[in-house]
Amino acid sequence: MKVQEEKPRISIITATWNAGRTLGDCLQSVARQGVAAEHLVIDGASTDNTLQVIEAHRDTVAQVISEPDEGIYDAMNKGIALAHSEVVGILNADDFYASSDVLERVLACFEDPSVDACYGDLRYVDFDDPQRTVRFWRSGDFRPERFYRGWMPPHPTFFVRRLVYERFGGFNTGLGSAADYEIMLRFLLRHRIRAVYLPKVLVHMRTGGVSNASTRN
Repeated sequence: MKVQEEKPRISIITATWNAGRTLGDCLQSVARQGVAAEHLVIDGASTDNTLQVIEAHRDTVAQVISEPDEGIYDAMNKGIALAHSEVVGILNADDFYASSDVLERVLACFEDPSVDACYGDLRYVDFDDPQRTVRFWRSGDFRPERFYRGWMPPHPTFFVRRLVYERFGGFNTGLGSAADYEIMLRFLLRHRIRAVYLPKVLVHMRTGGVSNASTRN
């Protein structure tokens, strides 16, 4: 049963564009979490049935914006600016949480006030058959030298205190699909925020996209 809170401790941002085929799974996975979440959906003026899917789940979505944007990272920055909660996570429209206790486990990491971010593992699943695993991404503990070899945490599993975004900025929209790598590099390596590894599959990611087919770079 969802724990009702006066103000959710975690905000989840979902950027969408023509995501009607998969968005329902994403929205339902947030709604099924054992803790309340402020779910913000930032849509890039979709032309398919994305808005109808959102409307069908409107009671569990805190805010919806649908307007032309400059791509997925612009949409994510809009969501970060609107977020009110202590912790911010990003869940792509093609992705969904692996279980109903993901956000509860994430928030437990932030009970330690010295923790600025946490991340976990990710499972790639077939786009049309999400019960079928395609690949497993085990993150492992953060060590600075790993970045120089191309390591990064899976971005959909990366949860950050909102104050970190306020201090060090959002996504660099001029970097294209490298923007998620750059922001983690900036936070973890340049500014040395403290991140902890949660050794659990947090997100199932459908194969195929900008990460995904339903987001624009």
